[in-house]
Amino acid sequence: MKNEIKIFSPATVANVSCGFDVLGFALDTVGDEMIIRKVPQKGIQITKINDQNLPLETNKNVAGVAALALLAETNIEFGFEIEINKKIKPGSGIGSSAASSAGAVWAINELLGSPFNTTDLVRFAMEGEKLASGEAHADNVAPAIFGGFTLIRSYNPLDIIKIPTPKDLIVTIIHPQIEIKTSEARKLLSQTVSLKNATKQWANVGGLISGLHTNDYDLIGRSLQDFVAEPVRSKLIPGFNKLKQTCLETGALGCGISGSGPSIFVLSKGEKKALEVSEAMKTVYNKVGIAYDLHVSKVNNKGIKILDTK
Repeated sequence: MKNEIKIFSPATVANVSCGFDVLGFALDTVGDEMIIRKVPQKGIQITKINDQNLPLETNKNVAGVAALALLAETNIEFGFEIEINKKIKPGSGIGSSAASSAGAVWAINELLGSPFNTTDLVRFAMEGEKLASGEAHADNVAPAIFGGFTLIRSYNPLDIIKIPTPKDLIVTIIHPQIEIKTSEARKLLSQTVSLKNATKQWANVGGLISGLHTNDYDLIGRSLQDFVAEPVRSKLIPGFNKLKQTCLETGALGCGISGSGPSIFVLSKGEKKALEVSEAMKTVYNKVGIAYDLHVSKVNNKGIKILDTK
């Protein structure tokens, strides 16, 4: 049995415009790298975090809290150390806390011989999300663990469905270098939604799922509309409306806020179009005057990946 594992835990896009708290997908080129090893001492120790100033205390770290939730359902007489090479900036809107939470429980499960299924792992990882945002949501951790697009059909009981991904679907992500805390962004949202807007939102979720199943790129694009979160949260992101308009005029399928922002995702058909969209995004944001990171990626259908074992 393995004693140490190094993994890639992907960044994720949550909500996907119309699917607040229930839809998400994993990225292929952006993510955290983590090393998890067995140690004689029981419990969880966070020994190192590179690149970001995050707490090493187990109960204050999302990876630590998620890992403890898993260990609470075992009777093992040893523990684990966790090192995190933090490539996803906290508050970026592409699942920073989810990558660490999901990566920790997935790797520990591997080192234990996989006693838990993927839904169990999502349940444990959600405890890390609860620490980060105050809400135990799964729309980031589910695609990180399952890979591809996922739909959380139900939270109680937890019921996660993996959705097919059309092979030519490419995502472009721009991350303006400002921070929006998920917990604060959630407070902006109304606790009630009008029946008119709820009906339009349900229809778009159905259209998006159908489009993904049937490789109908036009239907995917038409369905990427958000009547719940985007009208409020877009005000926190400088240049959002201009960026969205420009991307659609360039030929993108659709554009929306990734998670609670500030990252913005754009879906395109084919890498050529995604690269054209990337250049258009640069043109807009260079005028906004805020530093940014830009990524072009396929959808990651495998989720977390093993990089090395010992």
